[in-house]
Amino acid sequence: MVDAFCAKWKLVDSHNFDEYMNVLGVGFATRQVGNVTKPTVVISQDGDKVVVNTLSTFRNTKLAAKLGEEFDENTPDDRQVKSTFTMEGETFVQVQKWDGKETKFVRELKDGKMVMTLTFEGVQAVRTYEKA
Repeated sequence: MVDAFCAKWKLVDSHNFDEYMNVLGVGFATRQVGNVTKPTVVISQDGDKVVVNTLSTFRNTKLAAKLGEEFDENTPDDRQVKSTFTMEGETFVQVQKWDGKETKFVRELKDGKMVMTLTFEGVQAVRTYEKA
């Protein structure tokens, strides 16, 4: 279940995030900020909802939804998307859909770290978080 992910996580490593943001259509200035921002992600549960708080000097976001239930999300790069959280085996997955497009975040636990793989149109970025 999602319980294993419930913790405070600090970004410690990021690979190919600029390319991922570029194919998403994120503008140059926003990508520059995104590349240097080291967010803290707090994953928790509130009743039957999963709560994902992302805290950074750029922007703070809070998402809360039941697993498998679609919800509206305004992304940090200002896309209006429909998101869904699910558990797929041992991975915590978020899918964002908008304008016929789809991006997927797959979070998994490896050696005490949370590794998030972001995929869009064949481009993958990997962001690694350690417990804060």
